[in-house]
Amino acid sequence: MQNALAIFRALADSTRLRILALVRSMELSVGELAQVLGQSQPRVSRHVKILCDAGLLERRKEGSWVFVGLGDAARVEPMLAALDAWNEVDHWMVADEARLAAVRADRASAAADWFESNAGEWDAIRSLHVAESEVEAAMAAALGDGPVGHLIDIGTGTGRMLELFAPRAERALGIDRSSEMLRLARAKLSEQGLANAELRQADLYALPLQDGGADLAILHHVLHFAQQPGAAIGEAARVLAPGGRLLIADFAPHEREELRQKDAHTRLGFSDEQVLGWFEAHGLAPVKVETLEGGELTVKLWLGRKTGEAKQGVKAA
Repeated sequence: MQNALAIFRALADSTRLRILALVRSMELSVGELAQVLGQSQPRVSRHVKILCDAGLLERRKEGSWVFVGLGDAARVEPMLAALDAWNEVDHWMVADEARLAAVRADRASAAADWFESNAGEWDAIRSLHVAESEVEAAMAAALGDGPVGHLIDIGTGTGRMLELFAPRAERALGIDRSSEMLRLARAKLSEQGLANAELRQADLYALPLQDGGADLAILHHVLHFAQQPGAAIGEAARVLAPGGRLLIADFAPHEREELRQKDAHTRLGFSDEQVLGWFEAHGLAPVKVETLEGGELTVKLWLGRKTGEAKQGVKAA
């Protein structure tokens, strides 16, 4: 009864109903909500706090921004179903949708500007290895054609892996430490209309999932940035359910030392022995190892499946 009272009190305001409808469409920052609603940020923040206290929304901090998403599905979905059943549409909803389209356009424009100013660095690295389209095709082939269940893309960057695989997932989560990258990813996912994909700012060594909460984890060109790649693989294994899969795409060992200096690569590639050793240490059985040659850097794919039988005493640095 107390939960029901808190929910109905939270929704007893037209602005809060509008906020719930907007966040249902896409995660929004408090500033973006203020822009759509035509209200001050402090006022919107107060409304958001009431909805969060009722469990209908959740706030997540990314750098200096605070993003707002839907709360726990068990609490939110019955309320959304009731609102849908009443099927009431007023002029505020029509106006809010129009302004929401402007927010999407602003995000897309900001993403395009960023890529234009950074395209040279991205292209320089990509020119060193086989075409990314071939890497993506090989990853898709390794995973097969079936559904992937609950997906977590670790170090999602601009969200490309979510674009590719979230349509096959029941639920998808992209995490990245960079708030700038998450803003770019959010713009992309908004354009794609991937309602089942969510983004969070988090560290690859402390994933925001409970043990066994994912069926597929992806580390796409992320591991060479990790100070402790074995620990990153261990954390990915932790969140996999029994039988869950970890797919890694990264470089074979190389000697391009300038990538360490210029592009912050901590590790200059990985051998099969290293990666499969980490798999064994964290209860992952190897399923597939593939080599993609072409260019100065060789790309490797490693696919493992969780058995739950971690080997004791294996170094995981």
